[in-house]
Amino acid sequence: MNEILLSVLSCAASSVIGGGLTYLFTRLKNGIKREKALTEGVLSLLRNQLVEYHDKYTGRGYCPIYVKESARHSYEAYHGLGGNGVITKLYEDLMELPEEARDKA
Repeated sequence: MNEILLSVLSCAASSVIGGGLTYLFTRLKNGIKREKALTEGVLSLLRNQLVEYHDKYTGRGYCPIYVKESARHSYEAYHGLGGNGVITKLYEDLMELPEEARDKA
């Protein structure tokens, strides 16, 4: 009788542990997918902001210091999240612009 009880308890414990591990791995997998989606979304927003800064201020021929500061923060966050590519050139172009319009300087 003790052997049967021990066998039943062993099976039950295995089932509970297996189910628990399956649950944890599923949660982990879903968490990884969610984190990747959030990272991609933030990268997209930062990329878009930097492109907008570039287009707006290169068109004006100058970029105020407060915009450069905001662009620097966005650029650092963008690269911190793994973004790269064309944005570096756009950022460099933006940073090279004068901080005031030529007729004001």
